[in-house]
Amino acid sequence: MATAREHPLSWRDKDVILHADGRARCPWAGRDPLYVAYHDEEWGRPEKDARALYEKLVLDGFQAGLSWIAILRKREAFRVAFEGFAPERVARFDARRVAALMKNADIVRNRAKIEGAVASARAWLAIEQAQGFSAYLWDFVDGRPIVNHPRRMSDIPAQTELSKRLSRDLKARGFAFCGPTTAYAFMQAVGMVDDHLAECHRGRAGEC
Repeated sequence: MATAREHPLSWRDKDVILHADGRARCPWAGRDPLYVAYHDEEWGRPEKDARALYEKLVLDGFQAGLSWIAILRKREAFRVAFEGFAPERVARFDARRVAALMKNADIVRNRAKIEGAVASARAWLAIEQAQGFSAYLWDFVDGRPIVNHPRRMSDIPAQTELSKRLSRDLKARGFAFCGPTTAYAFMQAVGMVDDHLAECHRGRAGEC
């Protein structure tokens, strides 16, 4: 989420933005209160809850071709539509349920992405039963966040060799809409990678 793929070119050469509260923040959050809260409270914080990880992966898939703030504004509606993103429930969605979701104007009405969320829920169940979805994901970074804290937005890649490997493995297991760029955005969002800028208040020592 909020990777190089959605940053306007003018942001790519910027460092932090100083806000009215005296805190410096990564420029991609802008000044929208919803986005700022997401930056401060969620993005880059290690997430270990298996259900929450499924939700974030699915929402990142829905983001493809859109901005993250557009998805963030619809997140509560998505949660209602997808029954709290409980994978065991979403895995049972049938063609009738997909058709109903296609009529829901409060979410992104993309059939392939909706069906992908169902397929991903079924893939999640298999991994959760075998080893635990959280353990599976965090094994890719040996259980600890990769801390980068770059100086500028232009130093943040859209994808990495690790995100390519994660993407390949997810797809092989049946997940959908999880290409290498989406995989890297997901890794940033759930704290597997910490890409808060060095001068961001979340990137400074002791505040990660």
